[in-house]
Amino acid sequence: MNTLFPIFVKAEKLRILIVGGGYVGLEKLTAVLANSPEARVTLIAPEIRAEIPELAQQHPLVTLVQQPYHIDNLEGFDLVIVGTNDKAVNRQVQADCKARHLLVNVADTPDLCDFYLSSVVKKGDLKIAISTNGKSPTFAKRFREVLEEILPDSLQETLDNLTAIRNQLKGDFVQKMEKLNEITKVLR
Repeated sequence: MNTLFPIFVKAEKLRILIVGGGYVGLEKLTAVLANSPEARVTLIAPEIRAEIPELAQQHPLVTLVQQPYHIDNLEGFDLVIVGTNDKAVNRQVQADCKARHLLVNVADTPDLCDFYLSSVVKKGDLKIAISTNGKSPTFAKRFREVLEEILPDSLQETLDNLTAIRNQLKGDFVQKMEKLNEITKVLR
């Protein structure tokens, strides 16, 4: 049973640390920036793939630190994502995060995660996060592809129209909800 509590965070208001400069580090940095281009992210690793500095050049709030991880690197961060190819380093970062009460995600190690990075469908302002409770990121990715294909690109126009209607509605919360429910019945 999936007991995860889904939330959407304002990543641009957080300081995010990514530990790992290989393929997984690149994947995690890409995911963060795809969803929050203004996120303040620091990536630390003794070796950094060539694609990571290329990506960082397009995002001035990304800082790259080429050095091995040390516990002091956690200072000032709100959220940590770990993706090194060294399981001992991954476990050490997770333990250090726990000691400092920092939320941490350790790639491909669900037991060490406080949160998972979901597969995300984006259509304008609509964002749908897909979770498999850490069991199969590949399934989540494939399901995302299905949703992206079937959801029309015109959803943004629909959202804009519903926002305009909502802003014009009079009455209390219940009356507004009843009217919006009536209007959106056609979406069923």
